[in-house]
This record gives sequence, structure tokens and C-alpha cells, in this order.
Amino acid sequence: MEIYDVERRVRELSSKSVISDEEEFELIECLKQLIEEGKDYRSAEYLGGIYYDKKMYDLALKYYELAKTLGSIWAYNGLGYIWYYGRTGQVDYQKAYENFKAMADYKGSGHEFDRLEARFKLADMYKNGYYVEKSWDKYVEIIEQLYEEVCDDDYLPRPEVFTRLASIRMTQGRNDEALELLLTAKRDLISRLAYNRFFGDLSRMKWLTGDLYKLIEFDYTDFDLYDLYYLLAQPHLVSFRLGRNTHEIESFPRDGEMNIRLDDKWFRNITDFFIKAVVDDKTIEAQYWAIAGMKLER
Repeated sequence: MEIYDVERRVRELSSKSVISDEEEFELIECLKQLIEEGKDYRSAEYLGGIYYDKKMYDLALKYYELAKTLGSIWAYNGLGYIWYYGRTGQVDYQKAYENFKAMADYKGSGHEFDRLEARFKLADMYKNGYYVEKSWDKYVEIIEQLYEEVCDDDYLPRPEVFTRLASIRMTQGRNDEALELLLTAKRDLISRLAYNRFFGDLSRMKWLTGDLYKLIEFDYTDFDLYDLYYLLAQPHLVSFRLGRNTHEIESFPRDGEMNIRLDDKWFRNITDFFIKAVVDDKTIEAQYWAIAGMKLER
């Protein structure tokens, strides 16, 4: 295909909520063609992100490094995460710090979200003493500064900043403020996940839910999809409606984990459920607003 046709096909496949294995293979091949023929750093970023999401971290590293070589700025954060978490089997906090710092210090336009993201990861490094001297005060200072910058804009990384600040507020005994921060972060994540199922955001939602129900009592008569992180930690059966159909979600212990059943489909645990669950050819997260009548059956 000509480059124009390849770019058009990438846009078509990228717009889908769920793609088949065959479509994913086609998307990857299209991106490789754009990289090889057009030296397109955005395609290298995209392909690195696909492999990162698939947890194929060696390939993610390869394409993030290539994107960086081709001129990508965003790739600094991708590389920072790989080295911070040791995704390829080796943690390297110096490389993580250097990449996050490069992104945080970038002065060009169009990367405000990415700069903020790099800054809260640098804050985490101060909190934990990774490569830099451990400093709770420095961590709090950075998160407080970030809060002032993101608090009025839901297009910025509010959930990441708000959940961190909520934990700080809880240590300060300011639980009412922590609760409001968590509720706002949850609303932002719901909107974000409706458009893009990313395991990092799902993990953040899981941690958020755990903190939320340390502050308030769980209401078994009024809960939503993401409250299942809390509810299905114990054996329960939940029903809900989607369109004209009624569905069931059940949790039960097996092999040391809480397995999840969605109708006739089985998942190893609640994390696996949220990463893989599909109803009517759409991710369950994408249908959050259409889910009705969620009810605890037992």
C-alpha cells in the first residue's frame, strides 16, 4: 500500500474500541511500514505503546528507543517507566530519572500532560529514595505544586496527582479533603477508561477504590462498575442490564485467587476481568454509562 493508504488504515483501526487479532497484526505491520519508509517517530511511539500494553517490554523498549532517536519527546516517559519498573527484567533508577528529568525539563510546546507526568514520577523517586536522596518533604512539595497546576483541568493528569495528594491528606488526618480528591479522580478515570482501556489506569482505579473505602462505608445497594474492585474481593454475585440483556458477574475463590465469571466467560481474577472483559464486541469500560440496574444478588 502507498503511505497515504497505510496512514488511513492506521486511523481506521485505531478508532475501534476492540480489534481482532488479525486487525492488530495488520495495525502493527502498517506502523512498521510507516517507520521504515517514513522514519515516522509517532508510529514508533505508537508501536512501543502497543507492545507496552501487551507487556512485550523488550519490543516496547526497542521502539521507544527508536522513537527517541527519530526525534520523539514523549518517548522519554515511555523509557522512564520501563527502567523505573524494570519491565525488561532490570531496574535502572538512574536511567529512569534521566528520562523523566529530560521530559520534565522540556521547554517546547504540546507536551504539557507529559511534562506533568514526568514530574509526579520524579516526586515518586524522592518519596522512595530511588537514585535521589529520599525526602518525604520534597515529595509533598512537588505534589502540592502539581495540584495547583492540574486542579481545574480534567485534560491534565488529575487522577495521578489527586490520588497521590489524597494519600498525603490521609496521613495528615484531612480525610474530608482526601475523599473529595478521590471522588474527583474516580470520575476522571471513568471518562478516560471509556475511551482507552489502559492497564495502568485500571491499576490506579483499583488502588483508588481501596483508599476510598477506607474513608467511607461501602453501600451494597448503590454501587458502580469499578466498585467491583472492592465488592468482588469476596464471593458475590452481581447482575446488571445492558440494553435489553441482563448479565451476571460472580466471584469465587479458586487456586488462591478470586476468580471472576461474566456470564459464560471466565477470568483468573478481577484484574484479568477488567483487562479482558468484552460485552457485545465492546470493552466493558467503554459501556460504563450504558450499564444499568447493577444489583447485588448474593
